[in-house]
Amino acid sequence: MYWPMFHEYQSNTVIKEHYNHTGKLDEAKYTDGLKPEAIAFLLVCLLIVAENAVVLLAIWKNKKFHVPMYYLLGNLTLSDLLAGFAYMINIITSGANTLNMTPVQYFLREGCVFIMLAASVISLLAIAIERHVTMVRMKPYQGNKQGRMFALIGASWVLSVLMGVLPVLGWNCMGNLDTCSTVLPLYAKSYILFSITIFSAILMAIVVLYVRIFRIVKTNTQRLVPQRKGVYRKSQKYMALLKTVTIVLGVFIACWLPLFILLLLDFYCPTKKCKVLLKADYFLGIAMINSLLNPIIYTLTSKDMRRAIIRLICRPCLVTKDGQVKKIGMPFLDCSTTKTHTDAASHRLEGLDTTVSSGNFTPSTIKAIYPRISRT
Repeated sequence: MYWPMFHEYQSNTVIKEHYNHTGKLDEAKYTDGLKPEAIAFLLVCLLIVAENAVVLLAIWKNKKFHVPMYYLLGNLTLSDLLAGFAYMINIITSGANTLNMTPVQYFLREGCVFIMLAASVISLLAIAIERHVTMVRMKPYQGNKQGRMFALIGASWVLSVLMGVLPVLGWNCMGNLDTCSTVLPLYAKSYILFSITIFSAILMAIVVLYVRIFRIVKTNTQRLVPQRKGVYRKSQKYMALLKTVTIVLGVFIACWLPLFILLLLDFYCPTKKCKVLLKADYFLGIAMINSLLNPIIYTLTSKDMRRAIIRLICRPCLVTKDGQVKKIGMPFLDCSTTKTHTDAASHRLEGLDTTVSSGNFTPSTIKAIYPRISRT
């Protein structure tokens, strides 16, 4: 019983049979080498990997980023970095190389893309959960709360891997060509619909969480009296945070919605009836842009992250050989402050988590959090 299935998983004739059934073999793509657009996508993938690697390195080398919020942002950045590698492998092994693959290799290639997509979406959900919990409790993190962050990160990868390996574990259309997807000829249409449903549900949950945060902030702001300036500033930071989140969700939806619509069309459209399904590579290319933009939206909008990245990639431009800071480097490396102790105490009362969540570190905040360092 199990031997025939194992044999099919190792036979590349299965790939040809399924691709021929969906009409994909009629395309020149599966006889020629890499096309110019594929090379362009490869360059984008290299940029995705380089960009996310720099952000991860900046987070790792700066201890002030070693807090729960940045752990989650780092997890999102890691998923985007690995997505860049997954896209590269997908492009290099596509075309004529696809017909030389075994089903196991095919499932691993496509499964990596599903895993990274799931990791990104679930990471966005984890960030939304963290911000919602913080907003409701209105108090900063403590050391024992970091366990929740690592639990969220671990759960995101477990669920992502589980979703990605379901086809190779048996949820596929091998032996039943009529149920096969056109975009992914070895994948069952039911699995495609399941994945889209899960991703859509997660995105809806994210929207609901941020709507709740917005209502909480709006209610608290309306009830504030002018004398409570510290609390008012805190609410304003959350409002700024919500604007950033709106951009993030908007970009994610804009990048992935075309591919999701294509996959929905794939589910409902009979085989060989919708020619647009044969152009899925372009839709995946649009989705790839999301991994390119995520680091910019989440981290480069933070003044401290910008400074950390500039120090990382252009330290010789800012510091002389004898360790002296150049004049041009002062805006990026100077951490001095003229704020009063009262203002610093106000920041401390507002909580470290609010500042980290909004990405708005200031010199007075750093002095409040790290008093010993600021004295040296």
